[in-house]
Amino acid sequence: MAIIRAVPSARGMSVEEFKEWLKQFDVDGDGRISKGELREAIRRRGGWFATLRAGRAVRRADRDNSGYVDDAEIENLVAFAQKDLGMKISSW
Repeated sequence: MAIIRAVPSARGMSVEEFKEWLKQFDVDGDGRISKGELREAIRRRGGWFATLRAGRAVRRADRDNSGYVDDAEIENLVAFAQKDLGMKISSW
């Protein structure tokens, strides 16, 4: 059974903390985030319309059209999370 860490706090988090939080949803351990994995992350955060938002996030962040968000594209996912999910993520 996987240990699920807490939902990001209201104080915000750094990009590194965001990556670490997101890693727990990488169920197949390939180092990339799929739409399904991102949907679960959005659900755990309490977000509504998780399937719709996850699809939109992957389309915006996935620059090589692989269907996954990898480390090279994580900044695009950070921008989406800040703008569309209301997450507070800073580069400190």
